[in-house]
Amino acid sequence: MKWRLMAAFIGVTLLVLLVQDVPLSFYLRGVENDRIVTALERDAFVLAGRSEEALESADTTDDTALTDMARTYRDAGGARVVIVNAQGDAVVTSDDDQSRVGVSYASRPEIIESLTGTITTGTRYSDTLQQNLLYVTVPVFSGTEVLGAVRLTYPSQVVTDAVNDQLRVLGIVALTTVLLAGIVGFIFSSTVTRRLHLLREATERLAEGDLASRADETAGAPEIRALSRSFNRMAERLNTLIQQQRTFAADASHQLRTPLTALRLRLERARDLLHADPDGAAERLAAAESEVDRLGNIVEGLLLLSRTEGHSAPLITVDLAAIAGERVEQWAALAAESGVEIRYEGPADAPVQAIIDAAEQIVDNFVDNALTVSPEGSTIVVRVVVDGPATTVHVLDAGPGLSPEDCTRAFDRFWRATSDMAGSGLGLAIVTQLAVASRARAQLTPRSGPGLDASVTFATAPGSTSA
Repeated sequence: MKWRLMAAFIGVTLLVLLVQDVPLSFYLRGVENDRIVTALERDAFVLAGRSEEALESADTTDDTALTDMARTYRDAGGARVVIVNAQGDAVVTSDDDQSRVGVSYASRPEIIESLTGTITTGTRYSDTLQQNLLYVTVPVFSGTEVLGAVRLTYPSQVVTDAVNDQLRVLGIVALTTVLLAGIVGFIFSSTVTRRLHLLREATERLAEGDLASRADETAGAPEIRALSRSFNRMAERLNTLIQQQRTFAADASHQLRTPLTALRLRLERARDLLHADPDGAAERLAAAESEVDRLGNIVEGLLLLSRTEGHSAPLITVDLAAIAGERVEQWAALAAESGVEIRYEGPADAPVQAIIDAAEQIVDNFVDNALTVSPEGSTIVVRVVVDGPATTVHVLDAGPGLSPEDCTRAFDRFWRATSDMAGSGLGLAIVTQLAVASRARAQLTPRSGPGLDASVTFATAPGSTSA
């Protein structure tokens, strides 16, 4: 990935340079050509002005001063100078060999046009010099009369060389830009890929079983930090789920070992008594059935506890008053069979925030425990109290109650006040787990008289007007 990012940086830079420098090279060539032509026209007019007096004279065969001037100009700028009279015959050249003096240039198009009073510029191929020439020809005037013409020729290669010199400078700049782009690309790609490499290492450690592996959320680009946070949430969730599985396995093996052993002993004893003492065998089979029921309750409680641990379900708005009233109606018949009265106290509605089905299971667990310990003729009260941002459901019983220390320990898994108490010891553990998932708080409080106050405090739903 690092090299792909670097290649992308360099490729984009090259594309920008090509788009910019190719048109620029053509522009520079045109500018350089125009500059040289303008300079040649200026110099040609200067030479024409100085040639006017010599061309007005009838004898120009030995104009040493004009010849020296042409050679001086040639040596300074490299242009070849030819001065012709009105008939097109050369009277002065900048050549060291003056054999061209007196030769007719009347066949040259640029000379013919200039002798009519027109300035001509352009390029043409010289058969004599075997190269392209850039030329400028201007007429020599005396008033309105054309006395002759001055032609300056310049090798086109000079223009090309000048442009190439500028293009070489541009090339150096472009190469420097590409190198800088490569350096910047290397630094940027190294930074990005380093963070990704560290994240990959953390992923590999997690895949190899290191559940404590976490990514650094404080460094790197915002996208990398967001990815690291997502990875850490995933790792945390995975660690929680694995710990839940381990806890479930430990709890199940610990809690099921004794009942299973007792169940097997009862079944073996019942088999031994099947023929000798049928009534004793039946009694032991009935005990075995009770043990099977207890095992089923334990397994169901463990599964429910496992499902509620680390619950990530969203909070919803539920009517705690309606739920409490409905559960009281459902438990009323069973309570009546035990000689216990159960009633609801509280407002008609009490919206709270909780996960789905949490409130129902909490009330059921509290009422189930209360019925187990409530004496005949007593009353269980399910009360909902709204206190501003908090709404609490209380289940009040008249049983033997618990000490403050036991109220704290009662939420531990498999805890029971006495070894002969019925139940699996998971009900209150499930309650506290459901409360935590609902952002609520569960507690047990001894009452002033006999009994216990089991309560869970929920957050009141926004916009609630209950009092």
